[in-house]
Amino acid sequence: MSEYLNPCVTADIIIERREELLLIKRAIEPFRDMWAFPGGHLNYGDETVEETGVRELFEETGLRAKVSDLELIGVYSEPGRDPRGHYVTCAYVARNFRGEIMAKDDARDVRFFPMDNLPELAFDHEKILMDYITKFKGGVK
Repeated sequence: MSEYLNPCVTADIIIERREELLLIKRAIEPFRDMWAFPGGHLNYGDETVEETGVRELFEETGLRAKVSDLELIGVYSEPGRDPRGHYVTCAYVARNFRGEIMAKDDARDVRFFPMDNLPELAFDHEKILMDYITKFKGGVK
């Protein structure tokens, strides 16, 4: 019987408000002090990947969304996308959200940036952004 190694599963969430996107400044490695979409690790055996996204959004930004508010952007599984190992992420856009933003958990800062003036993004979040623009914005940034 062969042994299988399993990748880590994560969820990332895009929040858009009036042509601005919400980003967190990472407080931890990898990519410490770089900007990224809110997201994080699935609690194995305890939640769905959608629930992971909703939980991580709240933990890092203070914003709340429901699983039913999420729309899938794509699944990203390139072996080198995360320097910690093989990661598979499901990226979503949250169409509805509520709350006041505040940096929490492993986010050093959280803020909205104009879509046409985003900082350099960590991981492969530029790819996720481009897929979001193509799928939900008609290919126009």
